[in-house]
Order: sequence, then structure tokens, then C-alpha cells
Amino acid sequence: MNGCAKSLRVSEAKSNLLRDQSGRAGHLIHAPGQITFGYVSCGGIFYTDIHSSMIALPRCAGSCIPATRRLAVVFIILSAGVAPTIAKQEPFSSLEVAKNDLPKAQALATQLAALSPKVDPKEAKAVAECAYATARRLRSQYHMFGTPIFNNFLVYHGFRKRGYCYQWTEDLFLALDALKLKTLQLHWGEAYAGTWRENNCLVVTAKGQPFERGMILEAWRHFGYLRWNLLLSDEDRYFENTKWAARVRSRAAAAKTSEPRHGVAFQRRVTATEKSSE
Repeated sequence: MNGCAKSLRVSEAKSNLLRDQSGRAGHLIHAPGQITFGYVSCGGIFYTDIHSSMIALPRCAGSCIPATRRLAVVFIILSAGVAPTIAKQEPFSSLEVAKNDLPKAQALATQLAALSPKVDPKEAKAVAECAYATARRLRSQYHMFGTPIFNNFLVYHGFRKRGYCYQWTEDLFLALDALKLKTLQLHWGEAYAGTWRENNCLVVTAKGQPFERGMILEAWRHFGYLRWNLLLSDEDRYFENTKWAARVRSRAAAAKTSEPRHGVAFQRRVTATEKSSE
């Protein structure tokens, strides 16, 4: 199958999963002192066909770099990208919260419990501790290096096996979902869905609360370190994708068939049997 035909199938499948985001009213509330994140396109070109853009972006970036600098970039990737992959990691329990993360986990638990009087404080504590422990584990497994986009670049070129934003979200989602929550609820959030700027995150609400009142849990934008904030305080506008959350659960229940596919900057090409919806 040629690239164009494959790309068309990806776009069609993706459109079936995304909710209509047009005509939604609302505004963002920016928290004081909030960290902002910038995005840079390659040469100012924005692509509507995400599959083609994943091929065009590395080529465009490469064409702007002189040959000598390209060699330097390759050397940096080889030295900084491969070495951490084979480095021995310090063993730790997958459920262990690092000492320096304990105050942050306690603060998160307090904020989750404050989402509603119906939230069980013990459950909020379990979610917070599991989230920080999981982020620490994934940070070790994914070998985060450099900026988020550069980390995508490493995954795209095969120096990392995983580490895209949606993979962070999936693994965190499944870890927390295993807690069998009763007073808290997990949601899949997407911003700029279907574009190279797409970012995914986990949103936690009190059970039955609207998605917009939830708390974002996200690590990809923060170099693998868990960060959280209320959804409405984020600079990006997120929308819920209930169908994708259901698919993540069903795939996990079916013993994880294959690696998914999402529209993100420098995403590596995957086979048609993998996540062809994004």
C-alpha cells in the first residue's frame, strides 16, 4: 500500500474517534505563575495530513541543516540517545513514591479530595501515590532526554521504543484504572487532536462530575515528571475522547494487541495493524 492510501485510511479512522470540537463555547483561566510551553513548526508549515507530516517534518528539518551540522546532530543523538538506553537503572518498586515526591503526592491527594465532598480521601491518596510512582517508573523505562519534541525525535528514529505523549497517557491511565476507583473517574483528554501538535493527558474528576471540572495529570510536557493542574487553568484547550478511553481499556483487557498510533511530532511509522485511528 502506498503512503497516500495508507494516510487516507488513517485520517478516515481518526475522524470516527474524534468528537466534534466546533461550536464549543468556553474560555481558559490561566493560573498565576503558570508555566507556558511553545510549539514550533518546521519552516512555518502546518500539515492537515498528520501521516504525511510525520514524514515531511524530519525531511524539512534535515534540509535546513548543513551537512557538517547533520553529522554533529547524529553524533549527539548516538552519544546522548543510545547510552542512557543501555545504562543500568537503579532498581525500585513500581509502587514506591520517591521521598522528594511525597509532599507533591500529598498535595495532589488533597486537591483530588477537594474535587467533591463525595471523594474518598483514601482513594485520592492512592491515586496520587500511584500517579507519582508510575511517572517515576515510566521515566526510567522511557529514558527521557532533552525536550519533549527531541524525545519524540529519538523515538521516531528508533533510539527509543516508547515515549510519545499518548503512550505516557495510556500507561498512566491503565495504572490508575487498575485501582478500581469508586469515587474518582478517569478521562482521556486531547488538545489539537489530529494535528502534529496533538497532546494527550489524563483527566481525573470526582465520579459523575463533568470533564471540564477535572484535574490534568501529565508528564510528557515536563520531561517525564508528573505535573497536575485544573483543566480550566491549562493554556491548551482539552476535549474528552471517551471512545479512545474505552479502546485503551478494551485493548488492555485483550492482553494488549499492538502499539497504538497517534498524531504527534516526529512520530515513527508503524504498521497498519497498529493504532490506525490517530
